[in-house]
Amino acid sequence: MSGAHWLALFGLILASWTALYAMSVPPELRLLEQTYGRDFWVSLCTITPDAAGYLRMVLMWSLMSAAMMAPTVLPALATYDDLSHVSYRANFGSLVSGYLIVWFGFSIIAAGLQIGLFQAGLIGAFGGSLSAGLSGALLILAGLYQFSTLKEACLSKCRQPMTFFMQHFDEGPWRNGLRLGLVCLGCCWALMLLAFVGGVMSVAFMGLATVIMVVEKLPDLGRYITKPLGGLLLIAGAWTLVTAI
Repeated sequence: MSGAHWLALFGLILASWTALYAMSVPPELRLLEQTYGRDFWVSLCTITPDAAGYLRMVLMWSLMSAAMMAPTVLPALATYDDLSHVSYRANFGSLVSGYLIVWFGFSIIAAGLQIGLFQAGLIGAFGGSLSAGLSGALLILAGLYQFSTLKEACLSKCRQPMTFFMQHFDEGPWRNGLRLGLVCLGCCWALMLLAFVGGVMSVAFMGLATVIMVVEKLPDLGRYITKPLGGLLLIAGAWTLVTAI
């Protein structure tokens, strides 16, 4: 049925955001964690990263990745959908599956990183940083990456999806999806790791980060925010480290 694949995709995005909202931690609880410290909440809460278990953390990061990254790739998916009308080799579902499997791999790594940082006492039970050093380092890392040639190369492909697909279309939808996912990962992994600064289950952070990553991939507007954003992140990281001394 025409349009059914788009309904399924938007349904996935909506379901992911709904699940994340249901799982999100209210700002007042985050403030209490900062006030009373990590040990208080570890003794009070049972849903800490290690108590929840690795597989549940992978599921949470997978939902987060799907909710945040799927909107950023909609222009590329629309381009591919247009190509599917002139080629029998196009398969929208396989393309999206390949794309999402890359972010599932990222989720596997991010979940392990969250558990490790929690056990080291660097982040709290709610996924937010408890260390000025960690926050500053992540901000500076993300800021520096905004100026990197790898980031620019990946963004150029995201901003020109027609050129991207014409170059690799013969590889088939699954491999095209994997390529697209890797390119998207190259654009956004450092910004995604800022979840440990803004709070892993903070809807406000996730919403803001999603908007930034969507705009950054737009061909006309995106190029004007990449480096200024990098400068702001570097300033924020340096300020975080200096004020902690």
